[in-house]
Amino acid sequence: MKKNRSIYIIAAAALFAMSCNKLVDIPAHPIDQITEGTVFSDSADIMSAVAGVYSNFKANASGGSIGATIVTVNGGQAADELIYAYSSTYVNNAYLADDGTASTLWNSAYTNIYQMNSCIAGISGTSAISDSLKRALVAEMKFDRAFYYFQMVNLFGGVPLVTVTDYNVTATQPRVTVDEVYKLILADLAEARSLLKAKYPSTSGTKYRPNLYTAMALSAKVFLYRQQWDSAAQMVNQILASGLYAMASTPSTVFYQSSNEVIWNLPGSIVSTSNFQTGEGYTLLPSSIYSAPAYQVNPILVNAFEANDLRKATWITQTTLYGTTYNYPTKYKNRTYDAANREAYVMFRLADMYLVLAEAQAHLGNTSDAITNLNIVRSRAGLAGYAGTDEDLLTAIYHERQVEMAFEWGNRWYDLKRTGTIDAVLGAEKSSWKSTAALLPIPSTQIQANPNLIQNDGY
Repeated sequence: MKKNRSIYIIAAAALFAMSCNKLVDIPAHPIDQITEGTVFSDSADIMSAVAGVYSNFKANASGGSIGATIVTVNGGQAADELIYAYSSTYVNNAYLADDGTASTLWNSAYTNIYQMNSCIAGISGTSAISDSLKRALVAEMKFDRAFYYFQMVNLFGGVPLVTVTDYNVTATQPRVTVDEVYKLILADLAEARSLLKAKYPSTSGTKYRPNLYTAMALSAKVFLYRQQWDSAAQMVNQILASGLYAMASTPSTVFYQSSNEVIWNLPGSIVSTSNFQTGEGYTLLPSSIYSAPAYQVNPILVNAFEANDLRKATWITQTTLYGTTYNYPTKYKNRTYDAANREAYVMFRLADMYLVLAEAQAHLGNTSDAITNLNIVRSRAGLAGYAGTDEDLLTAIYHERQVEMAFEWGNRWYDLKRTGTIDAVLGAEKSSWKSTAALLPIPSTQIQANPNLIQNDGY
């Protein structure tokens, strides 16, 4: 096995690819193998390597990865958003140490983290591009790495921190604490905020690669999760002050390619030969008007919406087939390619930021401002302003997150854990609930391959 200096580029797509049998496993003799030094000595290959990182998010792939779709679909089942017609494993939180989804999440994360680390090291040492571009690209890769570790720490708890490409180091790395994972996330995000610009580096005005405010959006969520309320509010206020974003006028247009609510998205399929537009649209929508939806909205979520909430009317569709009524998610409305109403895969959007700000302000005692920002989200949903007490404000904000961010990036699953309400909520909703199910199992194959990995409790 060539241990630390090999990558491979698929010539037709000019993108990185690799297998991941161990934590970060590099194939012995991959096709079209070239050294990292060769890749990062050419500016075109450097940009292809960067593009490869985003390709591995798989935003427009039906299977998905930790970078798209799987977190939404399985996090939604693990919480109380989705029911899968063909398996109750995640709905009942009955996943085991050999769970295939947990393994996919883990492997896809470390595969792409390896590529990010390779880009960080290779770009830092190249002379093929300007120093300013080098710094910007490295900052971009560190943002992406922070995004991945944010998912990992919320899914698995403490995980190995892989920041190098040397297999001798990565193959036996132990797990670190949750605090140590967040320390790296915050350090990567601080560098990203210091170097990324307001202008998106993507071409043609798209938001396919992160800008300064994308880094601020993730930073806001991280600070919120770490209960650093002042810092969370500061991040969101800077996003709002930029004037670059605005709430979509109706819930139906939020996920369009042209939506100004979006802070960061990845491209959906942009060619008519593709049989899907986004991974989530393809996965969550029925395959035809005659097919029952594989993924149905949990009645708990259906009933959580207030009367006349436009989000329920727009983001949940009801159909009756052969005498049975189904509710299924329709945030993404294109199962297949639609040039006229093109959708993109949304990573961060403004409504989430308003709710982050409202929650931070409520914790800080700024109840008037918190209510104002909460009502911005409610107003777009066609609802009256909040009329409850100050004591109930946080509960109202959590409820608004439940319906606004439903089946979107596992927000409900993460929110229940970070607010310490998961046992009370899911314990009341699920007879099979056990507190150890709040974290997924470390894949058994990884435990076997790395003697320094310790399994989560309950597995």
